[in-house]
Amino acid sequence: MSRFSGVLQLTDLDDFITPSQECIKPIESKVTKSSGTGSKISIQEDGSYFQIGADGKGQKLQEVEITLADCLACSGCITSAESVLVSQQNQEELFRVFEENRQLKLEGHWNKTKTIIVSVSVQPVLSLAYKCKLSPNDCAAKLATYFKMLGADMVVDMTVAQDLSLIEAQKEFIRRYRACEQDGNKHTLPMLASSCPGWVCYAEKTHGSYILPCISSTKSPQQIMGSLLKQWVGQKQSIYHITVMSCYDKKLEAAREDFADENTKERDVDCVITAIELEQMLLAANIDLAHLENSTFSQPWLMEDDHDISPMLYSHVGSGSGGYSDYIFIHSVMQLFGASRQNIQYKALRNPDFKEVVFERDGKVLLKFAIANGFRNIQNLVQKLKRGKSPYHYVEVMACPSGCLNGGAQVKPRTGQTAKEMIAELQKMYRNLPVATPEQSEIVKDLYDKWLGGQDSDKVNVILHTQYHAVEKVTHALNIKW
Repeated sequence: MSRFSGVLQLTDLDDFITPSQECIKPIESKVTKSSGTGSKISIQEDGSYFQIGADGKGQKLQEVEITLADCLACSGCITSAESVLVSQQNQEELFRVFEENRQLKLEGHWNKTKTIIVSVSVQPVLSLAYKCKLSPNDCAAKLATYFKMLGADMVVDMTVAQDLSLIEAQKEFIRRYRACEQDGNKHTLPMLASSCPGWVCYAEKTHGSYILPCISSTKSPQQIMGSLLKQWVGQKQSIYHITVMSCYDKKLEAAREDFADENTKERDVDCVITAIELEQMLLAANIDLAHLENSTFSQPWLMEDDHDISPMLYSHVGSGSGGYSDYIFIHSVMQLFGASRQNIQYKALRNPDFKEVVFERDGKVLLKFAIANGFRNIQNLVQKLKRGKSPYHYVEVMACPSGCLNGGAQVKPRTGQTAKEMIAELQKMYRNLPVATPEQSEIVKDLYDKWLGGQDSDKVNVILHTQYHAVEKVTHALNIKW
C-alpha cells in the first residue's frame, strides 16, 4: 500500500471550513394516509416542499430544525457553528429570557424568577473596546451597564475561571509527564490543549480515539465558570448563565451533554453571546456603548454582602488565548527540574502561528512546547502525531489564526484598517493589561478549599475535568457528496 512522503506538508488550507452537505438534515414528512399509491415532491418558489399524492392533492412538508445536539452528533463540518440554526444560543432567546424574568418580577412571582448572571471573557471586551475606541476597563464597565439595562442581576469577570483552568491543566501535565517517565506510556503525550471547542470538535469527528487520549481533560474557562456559578453560587438560587465569548464554537461547547446536569439536564452555560452579536444588538437598539455610564462587576463566589467592584481586566503571561503553553512550561520547568524560566523565547517555524520553545540542560532537550494556531498548522501537527514524529511534550492548539484574540466572532476591523492591523492592536491592548498570577490568587485558593474540598479531593476531577468522545462517521444516502 502506497504512503505519502513524510516531507509533504499541507500548506493551502482554509482556516474556516464552510458547511458541507453532511450537515444538511432532511425535511420531516408528516403525511396522512391516502388511497394513492404514489406521490411526488415539488419545490415551490419560496423554497418550501410539497408532497403531491396520486389524487393530485398537495401537502406542505415541515422542515426539521437543526439543533446544536444534531450538529455535535453529525460527522460533517467543524467550525461553521455560525451557519447552523441555533435554537437556544442567539439574541432572540436572550431577549426572551430577560423579558420573561422581568414579567415574573412585575407580577410578583419572585419564586419563579432566575438570577441572570453574565460572565465576560477578556478577548471580546478588547474587541469591542477597539471598535468603540475605549479603554478595556471602561468598555467592561459599560458592558456591565448594558447587560443590567437588559435585566441582568450580575456581571462577572471570567479571570477566576481562567486561573483555575491554567492551574489544573498544569497539574494534569505534571501527572502525565511523570506517568510517562515511570511506565513508558507515551500515548498521553504530547498533551494537547482543550480550551478551543473548534479544535476539540475537529479531533472528535476526524481523528477520534487516536488523538483524543492526548487532549487535556481540564475544562475550558467557560465551562469551569459555568460549574462555579451553577454548583457553588447557585446552591440556593436558580441561575441563568450567559457568557460573552470571542468564538461561535463556544456555543457548541456550551451545548455538549457532558456539560449538563445528569438529572435536571440544566446546562452549566445557558446562552453564549459573541462580540459581533453584541455589536449587532447595540446597533439595533441605537445604543452607543461609549455614552453609557460605568457599572460594576460582581464576585458572588465571595459570599459577602458587598462584593461589587470596578472592572479590572487581567492578561496572562503568554498568548492572547490564555497563555496555556507559557504557564505550564514555566511551572513544569520549576517542578520537574528545579529550574527557573520566567522569560520564554519562542522560535517561529514555518509561519508565526506555529512556534516552539525548548528547555535544555547539558545539551539535552528536557521539555519542548509549541503553539499551533489555525487549521493549517493543526493539520500538520496531526500528521506528525500520526507518523510518530511529533517532538513536543505540550501543544497549545487554537483553531483561529492568531488565537482567541482573532476569534471567528470578534468584531471586524475599523474602516481603513486591515485585519492584521486590528490583531496587532488587540495584542498590544492585551499585553498592556496587568498580569494575573493564578497561583497567588486568594480567591482561587479559597475556591479550592471551600468549593472543591482541597486540591486532592475527588471533587476536583468531577468539577474541573471532562471527557471527549470519538464521533463515528455515519454513511447513508443523504450525506453523499455528488
